[in-house]
Amino acid sequence: MKTETDNLQPGQVEEPLDHLESSTEEHELRLPDKGSARRSQRAEVWRRLRKNKMAMIGLFIVVLIILTAVFADYIAPYSYRTQHLERRQEGPSGDFWLGTDDLGRDIFSRIVYGSRVSLQVGFVAVSIAVMLGGTLGALAGYYGSHLDNWIMRFMDVILAIPSILLAIAIVSSFGGGLVNVMVAVGVSNIPIYARIVKASVISIKEQEYIEAARAVGAGDARIIFKHILPNSLAPIIVQGTLGVATAILSAAGLSFIGLGIEPPTPEWGAMLSAGRHIIRRAPHVTTFPGLAIMITIFALNLLGDGLRDALDPRLKQ
Repeated sequence: MKTETDNLQPGQVEEPLDHLESSTEEHELRLPDKGSARRSQRAEVWRRLRKNKMAMIGLFIVVLIILTAVFADYIAPYSYRTQHLERRQEGPSGDFWLGTDDLGRDIFSRIVYGSRVSLQVGFVAVSIAVMLGGTLGALAGYYGSHLDNWIMRFMDVILAIPSILLAIAIVSSFGGGLVNVMVAVGVSNIPIYARIVKASVISIKEQEYIEAARAVGAGDARIIFKHILPNSLAPIIVQGTLGVATAILSAAGLSFIGLGIEPPTPEWGAMLSAGRHIIRRAPHVTTFPGLAIMITIFALNLLGDGLRDALDPRLKQ
C-alpha cells in the first residue's frame, strides 16, 4: 500500500504537520475581534466629532450645563426658595449676580436649580418616546402587513395633532406637575421615533446576518432587540439629542402658560411667565431665564448636527 512518503521525489523533504497546525493557529489568531471593531468604530466617530468645532462647542456647553445641574447645591449662592423682600426686582450686583425677581429670590440660583428640572424633563421625555416609539416602530418594520398598517395609522393620527397641543391636552386632563409634563412631552414625540426605527428596521432585516440568525434558530425577540435595534442606534442618537432640545422647549412653553411645573419649583419657562408683567421695570427677570433656554437648545442642536455628521458622513456630502 502506497503512502504519501513513497510519492516524494529524490531530495524532497516531507513537510512536517506541525507547520500546518501552526499556520492554522496563526490564521485563527488573526480573525477580527468584535470588541476591537466596535472600539475602533467609536474612536472613528469621536475623531470625526472632534473635527467639527461647532459640535465640540455644543458638547462643552452641554457638559457644563449637566455639571451645573449635578452640583447645583454647591454652585448656587442661595436656595431657590430664599426671599429677600427688601431687595425685590433688584438688578445684577455683587450680592445677586443676575438680580432678583418680584419676590426677592436670586435669579442666578433659580436658573442653576432650574437646569435640573429642564434636563430631567428633556432626558426622561425623550427616553419615554424612544422606548415606546422604538418598540412600535420595530414591530411595524419587522412584521409588516396588517400590524404595520395599524401601528402607523395610529402614529399618523397622533402626528396630525400638533405636539404642543397634544401635550397641553394631556396636562390639562391629568394636571400639572413634573411627572405629568414629562409623560405629556414624551407621548407627543412617540411617532417621530416610531417612523425612524421602522425605516431602519426595514433596511436591516433583510441583511445576511439577520438571515443567519434565523437559520440558527434565533427567535423574533432576540433578532429585534439583539441584532436589529443595536444597528439602528445612529439615527436614534441623533434624533434623541435634538429631541432633548425640543422637550425642554415644550416643557418651558407649558410652564409659561401655567400648565407645567408648579411653583415654587424653579423652571425656566415658569420664570419667564412670572416676570412678564414686570418686563418693563425689571427686564433682567425674563432676560436671563430666556438666555438659559436659548443657550441650552442652541448647544443641543449643535451637538445633534455634529453627531449626525460623525455617525454618517455621507449626510454631510
